[in-house]
Amino acid sequence: MSRFGVKAILDYSVESDISQEEAEEKAIQGKVSDDQIPEAITALSGQLDPKSVETTHKQFNVHAKFGDRRLGVVSARTYFYSSEHECDKNADVFRNCIDAVATTTDGRGFTAVKITALGRPQLLLKLSETIAHARNFFKTLTGSTWENLVLSKISREDLLRRLKDFGIKADSKLIEEWFKMIDFDADGFVDVHDWGNILEHSRDFASMFQIINVKTGKLEPLIPKLSSQENQEFSNMMQRLIDVAEHARSRGVRIMIDAEQTYFQPAISRLAVALMRKYNQDGGFILNTYQAYLKSALNDIETDMHLAKRENFHFGCKLVRGAYMDQERRRAKEVGYDDPINPTYEATNDMYHRCLTRIADEHDARGLGKVSVMVASHNEETVRYAVNLMKEREIAPSQRVICFAQLYGMCDQVSFSLGQAGYSIYKYLPYGPVEEVLPYLSRRALENGGMLKKVQKERSLLWTELKRRLASGQMVYTVPEKNDI
Repeated sequence: MSRFGVKAILDYSVESDISQEEAEEKAIQGKVSDDQIPEAITALSGQLDPKSVETTHKQFNVHAKFGDRRLGVVSARTYFYSSEHECDKNADVFRNCIDAVATTTDGRGFTAVKITALGRPQLLLKLSETIAHARNFFKTLTGSTWENLVLSKISREDLLRRLKDFGIKADSKLIEEWFKMIDFDADGFVDVHDWGNILEHSRDFASMFQIINVKTGKLEPLIPKLSSQENQEFSNMMQRLIDVAEHARSRGVRIMIDAEQTYFQPAISRLAVALMRKYNQDGGFILNTYQAYLKSALNDIETDMHLAKRENFHFGCKLVRGAYMDQERRRAKEVGYDDPINPTYEATNDMYHRCLTRIADEHDARGLGKVSVMVASHNEETVRYAVNLMKEREIAPSQRVICFAQLYGMCDQVSFSLGQAGYSIYKYLPYGPVEEVLPYLSRRALENGGMLKKVQKERSLLWTELKRRLASGQMVYTVPEKNDI
């Protein structure tokens, strides 16, 4: 591949070969100890819509029927938690994968990391619910809308006034201590980003998010009654993630944090952005993945780009369409919350292109070296859109602002053409012991069986090329000489 200018993303693709019943049992076994809506949130019943609070709780809760996260998903590998020891082994595998990338690609490749491999997924569920409740609370405090939430902030004086509006008298010393705790950048204001400095404040999971109970006027955690074991497990997960990132940095290998289901994604994105803040001071070392089939995709990108600009770190993005559509829609319908997926294929295409354009705008505003995006798509129209966008904005392929990626063995006519034209292009390579990767590869084979139209096109192109070679007598293709890209 390297002869054609195509680089590699190693994707550790081992899956547990377990039954659906075993997967559902693991989901229930791993449920965190407290399954109640935090009292501090229910106390806001006069300000928050109770139905919305209950819906949020259901969305980010464990449901046995959807415990097997492989169902309806064929293009993403799935990890199931079995023990802390197994998570330690997964972290070791990621480090070995990083070593392989460093050795074989001269530092030009990536390693893909799935955070659900590094800890108990149910803790990510609880963290995602906490983030959702915290944003609702912040929205209530500031009187903002979802559209302007990222720009909203509140001072200590305004906070006291708002609490008074809620009909409570809170201890000013308590408010002062709470305000200092959540004002991470110490600018005298609290905004929605001040909730996000997790990696430096992860010793006690339950104390990460605390809010004022408007009924009692006391500080209460949004994640109450976690056991000491669960707190330790969360701390272990954070440490594994940091250890993997530190090892990657020491070997000069970049990391892509994979996107997962929407009920995990608030926590995963929060952790990915925290990694960006820590490691992207001098370039795009960490990339977070954004799924364009989500209605919230552009808003999610806006939120994270705003933080990256405010704190002056590089915003790294991998933009995909998404791998969990059928499962997400079925879960939303049966559990009872809004479908997070765009209504049509055309709407997803439009969202993808709007996200690309917005990222290009951010590049124009911040300058070279501050923003980058990987266009991870097999859609030729989208690839063409990105190439034309680069021309319009005068973004040279050598600047590595926009690069491309496709799965190994798919859309090769696009990948190799881009590589030979000088664009930065990558192939996702499944990685791992053959017998342990087979469960994932067999599901990928099912996906490929559903893409016969694309296969027919590639077969037609191959047949045309074979006839050209036969007619010209050039049976062996010679790769054109070019500079290393």
